[in-house]
Amino acid sequence: MLTVDFDRLAVREGDVVLDAGCGFGRHSLEFVSRGAVVYSMDKDMGCLRKTSFSLTEMKKRLNGREVRYLVHSGDALNLPFKDESFDRIICAEVMEHVSDDNAACRELTRVLKKNGRIAITVPTIFSEHLYDLLTYEYFASPGGHIRKYHPGELAGLMRRNGLEVYGVGFKHAFHTVWWMIRSVVGLHRADHPLAKAYHTFLHLGLYSHFMRRVESFFNYFFPKSVVLYACKK
Repeated sequence: MLTVDFDRLAVREGDVVLDAGCGFGRHSLEFVSRGAVVYSMDKDMGCLRKTSFSLTEMKKRLNGREVRYLVHSGDALNLPFKDESFDRIICAEVMEHVSDDNAACRELTRVLKKNGRIAITVPTIFSEHLYDLLTYEYFASPGGHIRKYHPGELAGLMRRNGLEVYGVGFKHAFHTVWWMIRSVVGLHRADHPLAKAYHTFLHLGLYSHFMRRVESFFNYFFPKSVVLYACKK
């Protein structure tokens, strides 16, 4: 379930790339499948262990093809990398969590090479306002979201830190509904029958070309995530 369009990001074989806030490694796996050298970074050790396991399993399936990756603990506000280290960067669903989004964007720009490309994704302003109306838990839960973004605000933040935005995309309409259900039944109630049933639907949709096409249509109306693509001049 990719949020970023790797063709639009122009990922090439041999690129040195950063998955900043890698979560369970969905974008890291796609980087590796395209022959990139990936650094998977997150603060959550559970996520890093899951990502490391997934990358190791992928390496086994690639029948001896060289796979280069490093799983790294790190903080978006103080990235543990040298200036201009990466050809491509993905920062997916991170900026809404950090205490200083300007500092995080500045750090991402610092480690991106000149003419390198970056994709930053955040929840849409529509979905965030909707969940906020449905439950107090959404913005009150520890470690949760602390700000909402209008696409223009995020684009302005990126431009102020030396990034030139060249594209925008919208994704995951079906997940908008998922979090609506979770907000109604309780964010702590992932075991609720309705939540479990819809989760099964989401899982099946991952393997259905038809369902992915249906979701791409609904992405025009109620997407969960917005993606901004930019380059460093």
